[in-house]
Amino acid sequence: MDLHIRKAEKNDCPRLLELIQELAIYERAPEEVTVSLSHFEGSGFGENPVWWALVAVTTAPDGNPFIAGFALYYIRYSTWKGQTMYLEDIIVTESMRGKGIGKLLFQKLRDEAGEKGFKRITWQVLEWNEPAIRFYKKFNTSFDPEWLNCTIELAS
Repeated sequence: MDLHIRKAEKNDCPRLLELIQELAIYERAPEEVTVSLSHFEGSGFGENPVWWALVAVTTAPDGNPFIAGFALYYIRYSTWKGQTMYLEDIIVTESMRGKGIGKLLFQKLRDEAGEKGFKRITWQVLEWNEPAIRFYKKFNTSFDPEWLNCTIELAS
């Protein structure tokens, strides 16, 4: 399979949002995706980007490039550890799973974190998402049972 990993570009954003919607459907929350394309693009490619992504590109049956998956992250700051890469999403489209694409994305993500001098990568996984948990265990991931997630929704 012809596959390469590269940094996301602004023109990738519509496809990334399709994959985000696919993930939301899998996570049983499709109505939770409310970000607009313009906000998404501006947040990643505007004057002060707040997220970065790696995309896995392969060749579609029609011969055109096809984004089969991506990993999107941002920088989080820990007063104890310094800058940390926070993995917001990693997804491979369902029809392309089991081909090593997720592993390649994860390895490139780790490489990028190392190049930027981050000491760790953190993320969340739903407790019922056994396929993802099995995937993360292959990388000697530590799962923390002590912390609770907290969110305050602000009115729009």
